[in-house]
Amino acid sequence: MSGLTSSPRVAWVNARLLDPASGLDATGAVVVENETIVAAGPDVDVSGARVVDCAGACLAPGLVDMRVQLREPGFDHMETMRTAGEAAVAGGVTSMVCLPNTDPPLDDEAMLEFVARRARLVGLPKVYAYGACTVGLEGRALAEMAIMAGSGACGFTDGVRAIADAGIMARVLNYAATFNLLVIQHPEEPSLASGVMNSGALATRMGLSGIPREAEIILLERDLRLVAMTGARYHAAHISTRESVRLIRRAKERGLPVTCDTAPFYFSLTEDAVRDYRTFAKLSPPLRSEDDRLGIVEGLREGVIDCIASDHSPQDQDNKRQTFAAAAFGAVGLETLLPVSLELYHSGALTLLDVVRRLSETPARLLRLPGGRLKAGDKADFVLFDPEAPWQVDASAFRSKSKNSPFDGRAVRGRVLTTVIDGRKVYEAC
Repeated sequence: MSGLTSSPRVAWVNARLLDPASGLDATGAVVVENETIVAAGPDVDVSGARVVDCAGACLAPGLVDMRVQLREPGFDHMETMRTAGEAAVAGGVTSMVCLPNTDPPLDDEAMLEFVARRARLVGLPKVYAYGACTVGLEGRALAEMAIMAGSGACGFTDGVRAIADAGIMARVLNYAATFNLLVIQHPEEPSLASGVMNSGALATRMGLSGIPREAEIILLERDLRLVAMTGARYHAAHISTRESVRLIRRAKERGLPVTCDTAPFYFSLTEDAVRDYRTFAKLSPPLRSEDDRLGIVEGLREGVIDCIASDHSPQDQDNKRQTFAAAAFGAVGLETLLPVSLELYHSGALTLLDVVRRLSETPARLLRLPGGRLKAGDKADFVLFDPEAPWQVDASAFRSKSKNSPFDGRAVRGRVLTTVIDGRKVYEAC
């Protein structure tokens, strides 16, 4: 590809344009002036613009990652906003939404403003934040969600902690319904989730305590009844079981305002990934059976599962290089989000346009964020990628400060070539 110059008008030509919002999948061009898309399509006028030849690569809206743990403030030894930002743009992510489980947590407007200031200083992907549902993420007193919404919170969650008390959850949902706010739940009944991997024969053979799939299913069933009672907008995060897909499908058929996401771990890996006590595959929720994995793929294919998020959860070596029972949950995912999601395309489960939809347009629309489209007048946030390029994941080369990836050594297809934010090239593959 030819390089950019200082001209305010740039035409990205000879690209396979993928715009799920309009259904566009065609060879064409995107014309950018300063920070804004001024034209996009198969027959646009590029006269007077500096030309970047995309050589047939795919050009799509930048990925909108709706579940990222930034670790800053409080856990900077695991990740910082800068290292997460560098990982994000290398993975084609132009917008990311951070969970509130920092130290101190994001449970008031001052903390949300801190995140916004830091993101502006770093100047890589656009960073948005969820506010906490409860003060201190403790599941007791409700946080001031309406005030935080006025300060830019795009949804509310207690992060990696489920709101276990049904009375508190009902109050959260009633409050949210009053102001039309979105509540995101980690659906896992804590009293059933004291184990370290998926319950079953493998856990028994390994001598490890299990987390039954019912921990997810029971809390999700309860929450859906509360949604029917309150009418609040509800989103189930990183679902991992076939039964969860069935429950969400039925809720949608009843007209409930319910959505959900999953992470690449749950449609590309199973509990077999922990066989050698691989702590990098210790996740929350845990990796499930092959039947559940296939159920998640089916949910994505049917459109029951709305979004794919990285579930980026950096952990340092001290937290992971321990016995399996003692190791922390979580894995990094920003730099593998696109290539592993593209396995759905290569296997025929989803079209390329549908993969992009679940990574960009749908999360942006769900969270009411800008982005996710190639439309004149919108900010020029997009990713150029080769969906066929083969490579092998090397976690040691990640830009994330933490390297805890269960995909280390995995052969994948699909590489990010360039990431553009506000018309500015922020990443280009070597």
